[in-house]
Amino acid sequence: MIKVLVVHDMESPAISRLAEAVAKGAGSVPDTEVMLHTTAETTVDNKIAADAIILGSPNWHGLTAKMKELIDQTGLAWEQASFVGKVGGAFTTGWSRGAGQEITLLTILHPLLAHGMIIVGLPWSSRMTRSGSYYGATAMGRPKAEDMAQGEALGRRVARYARWIARGKQGEKGEGEGGVFFKAGKRHGA
Repeated sequence: MIKVLVVHDMESPAISRLAEAVAKGAGSVPDTEVMLHTTAETTVDNKIAADAIILGSPNWHGLTAKMKELIDQTGLAWEQASFVGKVGGAFTTGWSRGAGQEITLLTILHPLLAHGMIIVGLPWSSRMTRSGSYYGATAMGRPKAEDMAQGEALGRRVARYARWIARGKQGEKGEGEGGVFFKAGKRHGA
């Protein structure tokens, strides 16, 4: 069973709605368990237990403070290479096409890359002229049907890649050396 964790900041109803579409898409992949959490509900241990993590934040000149705080809590996990080889994705909402959604997506994806995660975005589709980005699912204002379809596509792609990777890994762990602050035996959240 593949575990996909979808985490969003509940600052706006729009991001919650898009998060539901992402979770629905991930849940459509066989043998996938989806956990849909807000930033207040999730923990670093939830993220470590997941095979894939999809983060969503409304665009507030980048990601929200709550999402940034959640990401900042993963320092020890970074040192212990806890996310190496996991699959990641991002989604966002904003109120206009030029409001900076792609910057928000890149701001979310940057720490996932720093953790050694494998990033899955969206390949070109004709609906991208109105909705979505290569970097992840987006919506302007209240999510419309095409925005929800982009969210579902992102969730489905992330879950599929996580499943494909898990099947090929056969229990093998990703390569990570840990850093100068690494302390064996230290627990996340402690």
